[in-house]
Amino acid sequence: MRTDTADAHIHKIILYIAEEFGADVALEKLDELEGQILLLGENPYPGINPRYIILRRQGYKVLVLEKNLVCYKIDEVNKVVTVYAVVDQRKDYLNIIRGL
Repeated sequence: MRTDTADAHIHKIILYIAEEFGADVALEKLDELEGQILLLGENPYPGINPRYIILRRQGYKVLVLEKNLVCYKIDEVNKVVTVYAVVDQRKDYLNIIRGL
């Protein structure tokens, strides 16, 4: 599952790439991001614990994809992975996650 916030983040990333590098590059990036996110449904454990303790305590995991971080939580009981944010790792992602 993806939240509306995560979808908005992906949309923003893809628009930026399209403006800077063209539609073909943006579509390739979109395919890559969506493919990696879908793989989390099969195996949610390749992500790492976030460096910020507040995010670790809240149960977030972070999947590192080149310049992007996919922030998600695993619901073991219902067997659901929820993606909350997809952010540029060069930015302060703690403030972005706190806004969720």
